[in-house]
Amino acid sequence: MSDVTPLVHDLVVAHARCVATVDAQRREIDDGWVAIDDGVIAAIGDGEPPAAAETIDARECLVTPGLVNTHHHLFQNLTRANPAMTDKPLFGWLQSLYPLWRAIDTESVYTSAWVGLAELALSGCTTSSDHLYLHPQGAGDLLTAEIDAARDLGIRFHPTRGSMSLSEKDGGLPPDDVVADDDEILAACEAAVAKHHDRSFGAMTRVALAPCSPFSVTEDLMVRTAEVAERLDVRLHTHFAENAEDDEFSIATFGCRPMEYLERTGWCTDRTWVAHCVMPDDAEIARLGAAGVGAAHCPSSNMILASGIAPIVDLRAAGVKVGLGVDGSSSADSASLWLEARQAMLLAKLRNGADAGTARMALEVATIGGAGCLGRDGEIGTLSVGSVADLAIWSLTGPTFAGAVADPVEAWLRCGPTGARDTIVAGNAIVRDGMLVSDRVGEMLTVHDRLSRKIQQLT
Repeated sequence: MSDVTPLVHDLVVAHARCVATVDAQRREIDDGWVAIDDGVIAAIGDGEPPAAAETIDARECLVTPGLVNTHHHLFQNLTRANPAMTDKPLFGWLQSLYPLWRAIDTESVYTSAWVGLAELALSGCTTSSDHLYLHPQGAGDLLTAEIDAARDLGIRFHPTRGSMSLSEKDGGLPPDDVVADDDEILAACEAAVAKHHDRSFGAMTRVALAPCSPFSVTEDLMVRTAEVAERLDVRLHTHFAENAEDDEFSIATFGCRPMEYLERTGWCTDRTWVAHCVMPDDAEIARLGAAGVGAAHCPSSNMILASGIAPIVDLRAAGVKVGLGVDGSSSADSASLWLEARQAMLLAKLRNGADAGTARMALEVATIGGAGCLGRDGEIGTLSVGSVADLAIWSLTGPTFAGAVADPVEAWLRCGPTGARDTIVAGNAIVRDGMLVSDRVGEMLTVHDRLSRKIQQLT
């Protein structure tokens, strides 16, 4: 049966083995179809699909909402898998990379964003955030550069105007030439919101404010940024409780754990989503849930940097909106949101028991959990009539899925690795048959290789 009597639609995805809607009822529709008009889902049903200007055959495929990436540093794919930066925990890793990253400019940020978002699209991601906290002096308008890249590729984008104001001479980690003073940062934040933030339903670009972390900004900047976000009605993002070093720095510098610091700076609100959230204790988990804070879970990065396993099962139980993040490509290296969903499932089993981490839990985290972090409940991350037409189609055929006949959702995440067969954003195909639709892929990879070698000082 259909939710709406169909006419002739713009696009219909038809005859899916299963449509996992992740809607309020968590419907999973066998032999399902999804109809799209004007970039919005018009109807969902099963059996014979309605007429459409274009029909995509999804036989033997799982159809899900497009995956939502809630934490990234796109510029970092310019220094991916560099051996000088491996085998170091967070603080040493950052201090090794800052001297290279200070060379980024508008060309390198545009290029790395384009390539990074393309990589995400191949993994079924339709909406991505980015935490662009590095703005070297004289580098140009980096935020606009990456927004241009997302627009050119067609990915729904939630960039954050990040910042760093606490340099090494002030007791922070970054070098002096990549920080700015608080007033300059706040003026840039207001300008970014005025220029780029779209409040309309189905917006392709929304901006949040994102001081980098407690060890790279002043406490006054944290307080004032929260006040600006409240006045402008935009969201807040920062790194939080990432590892033991993070805890130790907070206690030594601010005289409290990161949770208390978040509360005393005015950040413990439902406007905020934090990255990593590895180290909260039971009482702090309850406080985060009561405040409605969201958390971007970055399992691969947390393992590579030996930060720990975030307690996402407990966070979700407490009411925290948990989403997924691939994190920067210098720590996670592979920007696949499918991979992060699988890692989240496996780590939940490891931490909380075999029955705690299921593919459906991971799918929720990768979709509606991410939508909650970004403040877009019911708009993205679900296949529902009236939600935006962002979806991923996953082939369940071939040797990888042989024998996986009982449960297509579990098969999707337990068999693999896999990428999306098709990725559709606002009704437009970004990936078809496992390949990017854009004809610029070769060009962009060539430019990226040149810039990456330059920044890594290999030329």
